[in-house]
Amino acid sequence: MKLKKPNFKDLIFLVVVVLLLIPQTRKPIQVFLNRGLALFSPSVSNDSERESLSSYNWQLKGEKDDVFDFKTTKGKVVLINFWATWCPPCIAEMSSLQELYNDYNGQIEFLFITDDSFEVVNAFLNKNDYTFPVYTAISEAPKNFNVKSIPRTFLIDKEGNIVIDKTGAANWNSDTVRTTIDKLIKPKLN
Repeated sequence: MKLKKPNFKDLIFLVVVVLLLIPQTRKPIQVFLNRGLALFSPSVSNDSERESLSSYNWQLKGEKDDVFDFKTTKGKVVLINFWATWCPPCIAEMSSLQELYNDYNGQIEFLFITDDSFEVVNAFLNKNDYTFPVYTAISEAPKNFNVKSIPRTFLIDKEGNIVIDKTGAANWNSDTVRTTIDKLIKPKLN
């Protein structure tokens, strides 16, 4: 039996597989691949399809043990992102979330939720020059936030309707998201 000479595509595939098997290169490659997926904007749900929050009873804890009561977000536009420092799709979308935070902090409420320790989180934030606040949950989240995989991000309007519910990496600094937020924060005329 005569062996076939490997072609260029076969060699590239083999190199990628080997790099994915090496722990030191696996995460950067996964982040790079997820950045490709994070080029796409999340989709906005139709008004008739929007789910409303079941409850605002939820307590979060910040780095300095400060308690954040989710009830304070009633009547506000809120972006909630569930993430982790070890999660390649989470890392892939973080820069777009930081850009959104830079432009909309103070106009909408941002909640970045993780189970990671604040020591690990702070090292990650400092390394990447991220400035958004991070919380951990200290009570059970409302049923609407039944998160089984991360990243999972919700954009909630002033009436408590979930406008965007996205699992996986996305471009949060897209025109679609910005236009949606601009509409949500615009004062309603009587």
